[in-house]
Amino acid sequence: MTNRSYKTGPCREQLSLLPPRVEDYVGRDNPVRAIEAYVCALDLEKLGFRHAGGGIGAGQPSYDPADLLKAYLYGYLHRVRSSRRLEQEAQRNLELMWLLKGLTPGYRTIANFRRDNWAALKAANREFVLLLRELNLLGGELVAIDGAFFHGDASKASIKTKKRLAEQLARLDRDIEEYGKALASNDATEEVHSSSNEEGGRGNGGAVADKLAALMERRAKAEADLDRLKESGETQLSTTDADARLLSKRGHVVAGYNVQIAVDAKHKLIATSEVVNDGNDTGQLYEVAEAAKEALGVEALEAVADTGYYNGATLKECEEGGIVAYVPPPKRTGGLEEQGRFTHEAFSYDAEADVYRCPAGALLKPMNGVKISPAGRQDVRYVSLKSVCKACHLRERCLGQKADKRTIYRWVHEAVIDRHRERMKEAGAMMRQRACLVEHPFGTLKCRAGYRHFLVRGFDKVRGEWSLMALCYNLARVLNILGFDEFVAFFARRAAERAILRVLRAITSAIGLANASIKAFSAKLVRNSAIICFRFSTAA
Repeated sequence: MTNRSYKTGPCREQLSLLPPRVEDYVGRDNPVRAIEAYVCALDLEKLGFRHAGGGIGAGQPSYDPADLLKAYLYGYLHRVRSSRRLEQEAQRNLELMWLLKGLTPGYRTIANFRRDNWAALKAANREFVLLLRELNLLGGELVAIDGAFFHGDASKASIKTKKRLAEQLARLDRDIEEYGKALASNDATEEVHSSSNEEGGRGNGGAVADKLAALMERRAKAEADLDRLKESGETQLSTTDADARLLSKRGHVVAGYNVQIAVDAKHKLIATSEVVNDGNDTGQLYEVAEAAKEALGVEALEAVADTGYYNGATLKECEEGGIVAYVPPPKRTGGLEEQGRFTHEAFSYDAEADVYRCPAGALLKPMNGVKISPAGRQDVRYVSLKSVCKACHLRERCLGQKADKRTIYRWVHEAVIDRHRERMKEAGAMMRQRACLVEHPFGTLKCRAGYRHFLVRGFDKVRGEWSLMALCYNLARVLNILGFDEFVAFFARRAAERAILRVLRAITSAIGLANASIKAFSAKLVRNSAIICFRFSTAA
């Protein structure tokens, strides 16, 4: 049986008459060419990227922001976000070499681009959504809204709350008291043994005094932090990232930010998004839905969200703003149901008579005045008669042991809740669709790409980095939906149109300068003619 050798490649020292080009290593359908086509179609100066218009000055020229944007898009699409890693990839990755045409920017240049162009990155993300509308990839009828926690570039210990600072002060006070007693005891011992060797130094008393001074310094710092919290009105103070907060959901605590997104139902594309540092989704529904309606360019929109977004005031805002919201109400009557007692849902409201009717048929009439809660909610009290409740056979199922009448609070805009409750009776299929829609982007970014944290600090820079994540998610998804050829052809047409517009603007500018020159020359000629005529008349 013949022995067969392994396949062997050419010798590394072998010379080649016609060396291969970098172009030959990048296939015609390589996705990196889609990044090239997309960035070339952008008007970076209009979007606000720094140095997009070039410039003349001393020193070396700056890098084209288009090249740095290409590097970041390639990196975020391939799970490479670190500026140092991107610097390394630019020197060894053939696709990135092709994309950057052999440029090798340093990690500081790469990092500064992301830091300084956060507003332009947000603008690029918004413009891509407008392109999705142009491509007819957005339905504009239904969006699913949800939020997810992302870790910030800060630890939990670096974020202080009023409770934590108060506990720290109490703990420091106890330690200071103990060290003070130890210092006093040590001083008394030294007085008794005053004949001890003076060369022994300060001994234990000096060490205790140093520790006591350190504790006093820590206490002063903690007290100053607590004063800062009281003056600012904030509930948390972050020493590392000023905008990061401790966010809690179902017992899981994260030091970071809450990312809100609205996903269009047609192709699961992110229509709009925002980064906040409030861990409670209540109150976010209207703002996100309104931003989605504006991004989609529609007059009316359906929005579906989970129970965490349920809030009467936001439902009212949505209704007034042309947004039909579907949010399952939270179950807050479990305790009464377990006791076998009637919840407020067992009482029917008669809008014409403005009364509630209890399960036994008795009426609860409105009281004069409106009760205003600390949050500003205005409620009307509906109260039953004591005499009726006292003789009612359902009393035990309706009233508590010490209560002698039943009271129901009705929001002054409760009709909004009633209409929403009726909609939710037929919204089962829509609620099942919600999870399929809105969990897709978060699942892709967090689980597949591993983007569970931000690399930068501060609202501005964090929002810029999130814009990169959302843009890359939409870009990759559109590339899969349209296919490589159609994607590249669309952006090639846009690049050609932009080039034509640029030429037309240059021609218009040149014509304007020429007209201005002609006008200036004519004005000068008129002035000279007037001077000549004046001199001729005076000479005559």
